[in-house]
Amino acid sequence: MRRLAWTVAQVVDARWETSSARTLVLDVPEWSGHLPGQHIDVRLTAEDGYRAQRSYSIASAPLGTRVEITVQRAVDGEVSPYLVGVVAVGDRLELRGPVGGWFAWDPRDPGPVLLVGGGSGVVPLMSMLRTRRASASTAPFHLVCSVRSPDELLYADELDDLATGARVDVVFTREAPPGAERPPGRLRLTDLGTAPSTQPTVYVCGPTGFVESVATMLITLGHDERAIRTERYGGGRG
Repeated sequence: MRRLAWTVAQVVDARWETSSARTLVLDVPEWSGHLPGQHIDVRLTAEDGYRAQRSYSIASAPLGTRVEITVQRAVDGEVSPYLVGVVAVGDRLELRGPVGGWFAWDPRDPGPVLLVGGGSGVVPLMSMLRTRRASASTAPFHLVCSVRSPDELLYADELDDLATGARVDVVFTREAPPGAERPPGRLRLTDLGTAPSTQPTVYVCGPTGFVESVATMLITLGHDERAIRTERYGGGRG
């Protein structure tokens, strides 16, 4: 297996997604492309030589040498507070990637595809949705995004646009927007649809407890467990 080398990327744009999450657009001259669903490792080095690195899912479609990551600030994190609150356009970051292959969608796959994301777990799923649009794929896509409140929903405006070509359902667990048909509450079986008439490939990403709960519900609904691909995150992404 080829060992990935560290390279230097430049921040060419940055935008806020929520009050605690920021998307960084990185120009990576040596970038050879990625599959939607893969991630990169980012490494920071302090003046005293101390190093910290974390993994971040790629949010963008594979287009050229630009790579986007969306970073959610972790309260006790070492890396995310710097990426969210300090990094500026023009700064340089060390990264390596792309990493991973199991949790990745191939645009040549005719589908159907079910995406289930919890919180910032929607980031790699957004890469899949953006790639579907960029590649003019007609694969049936259904995204179920679980988030605590409207203020914490990543890519809110873009999700509305994507809903014209794919089914997008947002489940609010603690606070729903005014006029919402579904009251706030945890993700339920009914939020994931009915028993599948065809077996879609399913991608589930989020905190460990969320992923395990969703996987159990999917199997209960009749999904083939061999078609369920999961990606979970925890303290190692802070």
